[in-house]
Order: sequence, then C-alpha cells, then structure tokens
Amino acid sequence: MPHPLDSFFAPASIALIGASRDHEKIPGRLLAMLRKNEYSGKIYPVNPNYAEIDGLACHKSIAEIGAPIDLAIVIIPARAVLPALEQCAAAGVKNAVIISSGFAEEGGDSAAMQDAIAALAKRTGMRISGPNAEGFFSHVQRVAATFSPAVDVKPGVVPLVATTKRIGIVAQSGGVGFAYYHRAKALGISTSYVVSAGNESDLGAGEFLDYMVQDTATDVILLFIEGIRDVDKFLAAARRAAELKKPIIVTKVGRSGAGERAAASHTASMAGWSAAYDAVFAKYGFIVSNDLDEALTIAALLVSNPLPKGDRVAVVTTSGGAGIWGADAVALQGLHVPELSLPIQAEIGKLMPSYSTARNPIDVTAQGVTSGGLQKSVDLLTVSDEVDAILVVLSLSSDVRKPFKEPELTPVLAVQHKPVVFYSYTVPSDFARREMAKSGVVVLSGLTHVGVAMRRIADYAKFSLPRAAEEVRLPARDLSAHLTSPVLSEADSKALLRAAGITLPDEVLVKEKSELDAAVARVGLPLVMKIQSPDIPHKSEVGGVRVNINTKGEVFLAFEALVNNARKHRPEAAIQGVLVGPMAKRGVEIIVGTMTDETFGPMMMVGLGGITTELFRDVVYRPAPVSAEEAGAMLAGLKAAPLLNGFRGAAKADVAALAQLIADVSVLAARHAGEIAEIELNPVLVHPEGQGVTIVDALVVGRK
Repeated sequence: MPHPLDSFFAPASIALIGASRDHEKIPGRLLAMLRKNEYSGKIYPVNPNYAEIDGLACHKSIAEIGAPIDLAIVIIPARAVLPALEQCAAAGVKNAVIISSGFAEEGGDSAAMQDAIAALAKRTGMRISGPNAEGFFSHVQRVAATFSPAVDVKPGVVPLVATTKRIGIVAQSGGVGFAYYHRAKALGISTSYVVSAGNESDLGAGEFLDYMVQDTATDVILLFIEGIRDVDKFLAAARRAAELKKPIIVTKVGRSGAGERAAASHTASMAGWSAAYDAVFAKYGFIVSNDLDEALTIAALLVSNPLPKGDRVAVVTTSGGAGIWGADAVALQGLHVPELSLPIQAEIGKLMPSYSTARNPIDVTAQGVTSGGLQKSVDLLTVSDEVDAILVVLSLSSDVRKPFKEPELTPVLAVQHKPVVFYSYTVPSDFARREMAKSGVVVLSGLTHVGVAMRRIADYAKFSLPRAAEEVRLPARDLSAHLTSPVLSEADSKALLRAAGITLPDEVLVKEKSELDAAVARVGLPLVMKIQSPDIPHKSEVGGVRVNINTKGEVFLAFEALVNNARKHRPEAAIQGVLVGPMAKRGVEIIVGTMTDETFGPMMMVGLGGITTELFRDVVYRPAPVSAEEAGAMLAGLKAAPLLNGFRGAAKADVAALAQLIADVSVLAARHAGEIAEIELNPVLVHPEGQGVTIVDALVVGRK
C-alpha cells in the first residue's frame, strides 16, 4: 500500500536549491553525493549564478524548471529559505529537505522563521524535513540526499555485506544517524534508510518511524531521539511495530538534564527526566540502549539471526580462557550457561583432542579448527534442544586462514534454528570479516556488548503487546465538585476516589472533640487518627499521625496532640480536622500513583511503598490506562516482587486485587487527565491472597 512519504524517500526528480560547483562546500558535496551514489532520477541544480554545474543545466529558480519535482533539497542562507519554499509550493514540489541552519536552534526571529515554515507546510501540503537537517540516504533507491561523508563512495572499494535483512535509522541528530550507518557499514550490516529529522518543523521522528515500520525493506529500526514532537504519530507507529513484531532499538539522550520539578507527591518527585519515555518504550517492546556500539551489536544479532526460544547459551571457543570470559559475559546478563548432557558431551568429545572440554563452555582448542571439531560442534548445538543460542568465541585476526568453510557454515546458519553469534577476541581482519560475511555472519568485537545484546534479544523474544485497559469497569462520573482546589487533603482525596468508584475503608472526618464519640462508635477500635490539611501532604513529618489507638481516652488525647503538632509545625496551614479510620490489617506496603508527563500525558506508577519509597525508588512506570494484566506485569518487574509472592514462607499476597486497583486508578487518571495532575495511594496494604487490599493514605493533585 502506498505511503505518503514514498515520493520523499524515492523521488523521481530532485531540485538542488543553492547548488554549487565547489565540492569542498556543502552545496557542492550534496550534488557530488547524489551522483557518486548513482541516483537514477533527474537532478535540477538551482542557482542564478551559474548556467551549468558539472555538466547539468542550472536554473535561476524552481519555477524555471517546468517539470514535476518530487523533492527539493534546500541549502541557502536561512532568510532566503521561506521565499524559496513558497516558490516550491507554487511549482507543485511534493517534498523538501532544508539543510540550512539558523532557525529555532537560535531562538528569537530565527525561531519565528521556522514557525512560518511549519505554517507553510500545513497550508500547502508540501512535506518538509528540517531545517537544520543532515538530509537522508535511501540505500535501496540510491538517493544520497545528504552531505555526510559516511555515504561517500570510494573507487575500487567493494562494500562489506553480511546481512540480507536491513536496518532503518531515524535520528534527530544527523551526525549520530550517519554514525550509526558508518559503523553498520563497517560491520557488513545492510541498511535501508538513514534519515535525520533536524528541527522537525513539519516531518518529525514519529512520522519517519511510521514509514520504517511499514517498509518491507526495513527489518530492524534504530531510533536516536532527544524528544518527541509528533506524539500521536509516534505512538501509532510504536503500536504498529509491536503488532508486526518489528524490533525498534532506541537511544534516548538528554537523561541528565532533569531540572527541578515542583511536585506534591512521591510519584512525581521520583520520576526521572526520561521516566515517561522509558514507560512508553517498555509498553511497546522497544529495546533500549544507551551506547552506540551496543545498539549496533543488538541490531547485528537481530538482522543475522532468528529470535531465541529461551535463555540457555552454549559457548564454543578455541581458547579456554576466552571461552570462560564469554560464559561470564552472558551469565552476568542473567543468561544461563548450562552443563550439557553426557550424550551431547560424548558426541562433541569425539570431535576434539583429549585435553579439550565439552561441558560448556566447550573448548575445542586450536586443533579443533583444523580438525573440523569447531564446525561440527556448532552443527550439533544448532539442532540440540539443550540450548537456545550459541556464542562462538575465537580469533579472527588472520589475513589468510579462516576457521570455517563457507559451504559447510552457510547451510547450518541459513536454517535459522537459533542465534549463532560470533565474537573475535582479537581484532578481526578484513579478510576474516569478508569470508564470514559470505555465510551471513557479522563478526563482533565487543564482548560486553555481545552479552547485553544476547540478553536483549532473549527478552524481546518474550515480549507481547499488553491487552487494552478495561475502561468500562470503572463508571464515568463528574468529579468537578471534588476538585475545588489544586491540592486536596487526604480526606478530600479519598472522597473523590470514592465518588469515582474506588473502594476505601469507612472513615470519619472529625472537626470538633464533641464528634469523637460518634466516630469511635462508627469506626470501632483499634483505630488510626490523622491530621487533615491540604497544606500538609506528608503528615508524618509534622507528627500528624497516631496509630493503633485502643481506648477512648487515647482517642481524645490523640486529637489534641495532632491538632497542636500541626499548629506548631505548620502554623499557616488550614486545618480541616482529624480523620478517624479503622486500623488496617497487616500487608505488603505498595505505592500506587499517577503523574502527568508533558509529552505523553498520564503515567501509571507502582513501587515498593511506605516511608522508604523515595529511599529505594523501586518503581515501574507505564502510560495510562493499563489493563489488570499489564498491571500484573508491572508488579512482576519490581525488585520487591518476591514480597508479593510469599517471600521466605510468608503468605502469597492478593496480587490480583492489587492489579485491579492499579488498572482502575489508571483509567481514572487517563479519563480525567484534564482535571487531575497526580494521584498517589501510599501505602496500599496488600493482604494475603483472597483478602484484598487497603488504601491507607491518598493524595490527589488537581491541574492548575
């Protein structure tokens, strides 16, 4: 099915506005790159200062061309860009890439020029990439619409090609995007497209991602982002990729510039600068990598191997020490290196000298290369049900000798039974890379990255898109009467939650001492008493909580103490009274909360609760709403998950009830995103299986 960006990435004709004869300057390099990469369409240089450039007729303006133009590449001074684009639109140009800089990145009037470009794109329908972009490269169509030296073609150099599957690269930094391509090319990883999004006046990373997801020539996507502007398109593309099981490897930068966040709740104060991004990545199965070489190693495994069926790894080596090191690398990532069964060991043992070992790691020794033991061990392990992946650790430094024969290795790998990963502990020679590439092998040289990559693809193999949230379970209700001020007290917060359909314990707000007898009669002993004020969100810090009160006398004394403490520590606070409630049964303390992210909207958070919440920061975030099933997966992702599953003989907690509460609160947050900024339930006590949960404390923050 045609995509709106087909004519962008595969233009039949290109106008180069600002073309130059000087190949040392960017406009001249753009033309040179197009021709060196053998672009087969028509090229129209546009520059009033030349009659011809490099044998091509040069036009004074885009209007003078008089032929259909699919793509205009614009590299002229910033103040001349908008008039040139107006001429492009008038001439019916479908797409434009603005290489020119000097727009929003400078602020002021320059930012206003970029706003005008965005308005032009919206008004005319012409799709515009940039400004401040490094262009793009369509490898299949040979469209080098960039000045990046990474796409330069050197005479007489035969490209290294190890994979038939291709990676597509979407980057908000042109330099990094083409760095991915440059390194991928050195490894023999085939590429479909590289695109730099620049300032995203019109086309953004989300729309480019959408193109890569639907593109049949792209098998794996590498994504480098600082932030997402076209959020809806990005999320739609992410969901589609998850449905198609097309891997996306993402690097999100800008994680260290958090700045100060004024937040009333633990939920928001614990959210890092990129918590919402990580939550979205996790929801849609993105593979997160914060290192360029690591990301490419993951990509190499994905385009040259099938996904593993489990996490058991066999390590085959020609060096005992290197093999142990390889086993350590995968084991440190939580993968298993199981001892092989005696029958398998016996079979492998026949192929090797007596001083070798077949237990796992399997050391075939240097002699195993010449005797064929290395190849035959890989043959056996690829069809064995005892392991899910194979890591081959060897030296590939020779310029003349090769450890495998291409006719023997190629058919074994072509069957794609399981991943077979090749790591060279010496610097691999060009000869070795090219010989191994004939069998579809990408030779890797970073052991830690290999270990991480094998872990990531094992995790990705298990990923499935979570089921949609059950929004009909929680009835839609008008909560405006409960949101009369931005920050609510616990009592007011709980009143809102009850009105929304969330179950809470029966409690009484007592304003005067004379109301205590009736409150005790209603709630019963033992009970809990807490000071109530919208100005005191963290009551324990001012001595505002009394628990396990067993007599009426203690009730009256506690009331006075709580009010006096609040007035002493927070004299300016508006005191509503004291909340009297039943003493909850014991349970595992969990925090359940929501916050609103500026980019992605409401986020759901669960974590280890109580007063140590911020100390341990054992939390998991997901975009709201979530289903009970997804909530259960969030809980399973906590380091404290064993506490819910009967740790050290304790009763298994009611995880099902907790998951349903999380789902209900997430629906509430998503449904009322325009009114509610944050919700926090801390702690939620999770009782033994079948006994439900108790919300002990609650805080709701309205949108200001």
